[in-house]
Amino acid sequence: MNLFDLAGKVALVTGGNGGIGLGMAEGMASCGATIVISGRNAAKARIALDALQTHGVKAGFIPADVTKKAECEKLVTDTVAQFGRLDILVNNAGTSIRKMPEEYTEAEWHEVLDSNLTSAFLLSQAAYPAMKRSGGGKMINIGSMMSLFGAPYATPYASSKGGIVQMTKALATAWAKDNIQVNAVLPGWIDTDLTKRARQQVSGLHERVEARTPTGRWGTPADMAGVAAFLASAASDFVTGAAIPVDGGYSVGM
Repeated sequence: MNLFDLAGKVALVTGGNGGIGLGMAEGMASCGATIVISGRNAAKARIALDALQTHGVKAGFIPADVTKKAECEKLVTDTVAQFGRLDILVNNAGTSIRKMPEEYTEAEWHEVLDSNLTSAFLLSQAAYPAMKRSGGGKMINIGSMMSLFGAPYATPYASSKGGIVQMTKALATAWAKDNIQVNAVLPGWIDTDLTKRARQQVSGLHERVEARTPTGRWGTPADMAGVAAFLASAASDFVTGAAIPVDGGYSVGM
C-alpha cells in the first residue's frame, strides 16, 4: 500500500497559481492528485497549470473571490461538476498590509482578516458537505510564523494567522466524526512575491531571517510539497488538529 498515493483524488488549492500554494499543489500532483487552482489572476494561473500538467495529472483553474460566501459555494459546486468530487482543500489565499498598529484603517483590518481567515472558514464550510458525501476528506489551512510570534508591522496578519490555528482545531474536533482531517501548516520565511515585498518594506529582515534559521536559508515553495503530500494522503489519517511548522528550524532557533 502506498500511503502517499493520491490517484483519483481531487484537490482544490486557493491562491494556487504561485508561491506556497503552487508548491503544495505540485507536491500533491506528484502523488497523482487532480489539481484545481483558484484565484483572480487568470494569466498567472495558465503558467501554473503548465507546471502542474508536467506531472501527468489533470489540472484546472476556476476563478473566485473566496471572501464571498456565494462564490465559495459556487467554487465547490463547479469543482465537483467539472472533476467529479472534492477530496482535499488547501486554504492558502491571503494577503498582508504592513503598518504600525495605530496606522491601520478599519477597512485595511477587514481586508486582511477577510482574505486570510474568513475566506478559509467560508470555503471549509462550503466544502464540508461534498467531503462528507464522499466518506471523508482533508483540509489544510495555511498559517504562518505569525501564528506563533508577534511583529510590530503585522497586527491584522498575525491576528488572522493565529485565528487559522484555532479554527483548525475547532473544525478538526467538529468533523472528525465524518472522517475529515483538518490540519494547519505554518510556513517559515518562504521566498515568494509576498515576502519579497516584506524584505523591501522591513529593513534588515532578510539578514535576520538567515541568522535565526538553523538551515541558514530562506525556504522555497518546493519545500512545501512534502507536507502537502503528507497531509493530503492516507499517511495522515490519524493526524488532525495539528499545526506543523515548515520553517527550517526558525521557530526553535535562538
